[in-house]
Amino acid sequence: MFFEFFKFIFYSAIIVVISKFVLVTTLRKLAESLNLKPKTIGNVAGVATSVPELLTITVSSFSGLASASIFNVLSSNVINLLQYLVTVISNKNIKLLKNKAIKVDIILVVLTILIPLFLVIFKIEINVIFIPIFIMAYFIFKFLNDFVHKLYLKKDEEELDNIIEREEEYETKIKKNTIKYIGILLLTTIILFIIGELLGNVLENLANIFNISQLIIGILLGIITSIPELITFFESQKHYKTKNSNMMLGLIEATNNLFMSNILNLFIIQTIGILIYIIV
Repeated sequence: MFFEFFKFIFYSAIIVVISKFVLVTTLRKLAESLNLKPKTIGNVAGVATSVPELLTITVSSFSGLASASIFNVLSSNVINLLQYLVTVISNKNIKLLKNKAIKVDIILVVLTILIPLFLVIFKIEINVIFIPIFIMAYFIFKFLNDFVHKLYLKKDEEELDNIIEREEEYETKIKKNTIKYIGILLLTTIILFIIGELLGNVLENLANIFNISQLIIGILLGIITSIPELITFFESQKHYKTKNSNMMLGLIEATNNLFMSNILNLFIIQTIGILIYIIV
């Protein structure tokens, strides 16, 4: 019987390792190879680090564990914010949080925690009614994020254009690498999907055989699936620090990573989970 719990840890660990050493790394290289700005790289990293949540919530919904998915979102979003603050403090970037755009982003992130917390506390059932609400909320949050960045961070983000000057030979090499990165990402997605299927069987067994509550399963999934975010938060701020660049660029990337990851978890991935649960 304990073999099922071992498999849960094993499959979860594989998802984290692949996300850390393959998915997140490759997506960042792809973003940089296309010479994207910190905000966009943060968005890409946010999408990458939300893949584990997508897998676990999808699997939970297929297994009929609807409540586990909202606990997963809540715990993931809380842990993401805590990890972000830890990396900001450790990189001595606290003073940069005074920027108005960063403040708005953090307020929006806090809302992605308060919303699922409200649903859990008042035991509101997640159903099809939330689908249009969540989708609309996603676009509203994204609009506010883009608006405040253009208003308060345009100068900092444009500074990246003057940091790196690429030669024509290097540009050709980058284009070749871009094709390679896309191939790696496709292969990684297939592998993660297969592992996700295996994890789904284990989740169902844990819930039924061991009588583990959906709350505990959701929290465990939230902890496991938030590790890639911690890695990218550290890496983004360290990246610009080692290059002696404007540290605001690193914070912009990390903050947008946090923002994109949290809104995807709550509004998009949770919506996918609802649809799957209803269909199944």
